[in-house]
Amino acid sequence: MGTAKAYSVRASIAAACLVFAASSQAGTLNAHVTTSDGTPLPAAVVTAMPVGQGAIAVKAGAKAMMVQEGKQFMPFILPVQLGTTVEFPNRDPFRHQVYSFSPAKTFELKLYGSSVVGTATFDKEGVVPLGCNIHDNMLAYIYVVGTPYFASTEPNGETKIGQLPAGSYTVKVWHPNEKAGQGDAGTVQIGANDTVDVTVKIELKRNRTQRKPGAVDENDY
Repeated sequence: MGTAKAYSVRASIAAACLVFAASSQAGTLNAHVTTSDGTPLPAAVVTAMPVGQGAIAVKAGAKAMMVQEGKQFMPFILPVQLGTTVEFPNRDPFRHQVYSFSPAKTFELKLYGSSVVGTATFDKEGVVPLGCNIHDNMLAYIYVVGTPYFASTEPNGETKIGQLPAGSYTVKVWHPNEKAGQGDAGTVQIGANDTVDVTVKIELKRNRTQRKPGAVDENDY
């Protein structure tokens, strides 16, 4: 084996060892979110923010997707990290006009069809409700977070956030139907290789969901 090749192999092994060491030192947060009566709450967004850390933007070029299909937005709730560009592909045979009046992101994607993919970059934390100027039933939310540590709950109300460096984290939960002031799970301490479980109960007040598409034929738009 030549010297250069041997060095390359040793460097690759060393890099792999560093990656393994870093991952083995990371902790995990298991979250279980329910309504006030104990019913599992799906699609709730759980975030873990390092204590004392300001908002963290994602690296340039990060993308996510909010699809329009069957006169619906999919997914209903899309969490993204600060600085993410979201694509809005139209998979319907007619046009849509996406908009939001949210303080976190006010924007409008003019009427467009399947040949165009509208985009918007979300550079401020907060809740961004979405609508369509053509189809009033359409509703969705983009939730912009200032941390790379976030996840959405499954139908059983559970989710997992891994690769957390050892330290203290403020844990919060958000859902569009929650009563104001809900979702603060407090601070948890996560050590290297720790697995920490948290349970959060959310009192629901509203019922904001997408309605079924109307019966009007809108193919002319």
